[in-house]
Amino acid sequence: MSLKLVLIRHAKSDWGDAGQRDHARPLAARGRRDAPRMGAWLAQGGHAPDLVLCSDATRTRETIALMQPEWPGPTEIRFDPTLYAAPPRQLLSALKDVSTRSVALVAHNPGIGRLAAELAGEAPDHARFADYPTCAVTVLEFEGADWLAMGQGRVAAFAVPADL
Repeated sequence: MSLKLVLIRHAKSDWGDAGQRDHARPLAARGRRDAPRMGAWLAQGGHAPDLVLCSDATRTRETIALMQPEWPGPTEIRFDPTLYAAPPRQLLSALKDVSTRSVALVAHNPGIGRLAAELAGEAPDHARFADYPTCAVTVLEFEGADWLAMGQGRVAAFAVPADL
C-alpha cells in the first residue's frame, strides 16, 4: 500500500503590527497570491490530499483556505494547536493515528522543512529544498503503512511558488 504525505509551509506572512502576536500574523499579499497557485499545482499533479492537519495559526489557516478550493472533491481539514512552531518529532506524532492514505501537514519552519529533509530518502535536485521557503511543498510517497520511516520517503514532487 502506498501512502502520500504532503508537507506544506504556510505562504508568505505579513509582519503586522508591532504588538501583534506571532500566532496571529496573517498572510501578506504575496502569500494570498501564492497559496492558490500552489494548491492548483498539487491538484494538477494528482497530489491533492484527502486529509489536512493544519497548525491553528492565522497564516496556516489562511494558506489552506486558499489552497483547498483548487482541489477536486471534499477535503477534511483538522486544525491542531500542537502543530504551531512544532519540531519534526511533534509533527510526526500528529500522524500516528491517521488512517487516511493521503495526508497534508501545514506548518511552520524550521520544523516542516526539517521534517521533509529527514523523511526524504534522497533530497530533490532543487536549490530551495534546504531552506524550505514560504509556501514550499514536498510530496513524499511511502510503501507500506509506516508514516514514521525516516529516510524512506520518495520525493514525488517539490516546488516553491517561484517555480510556477
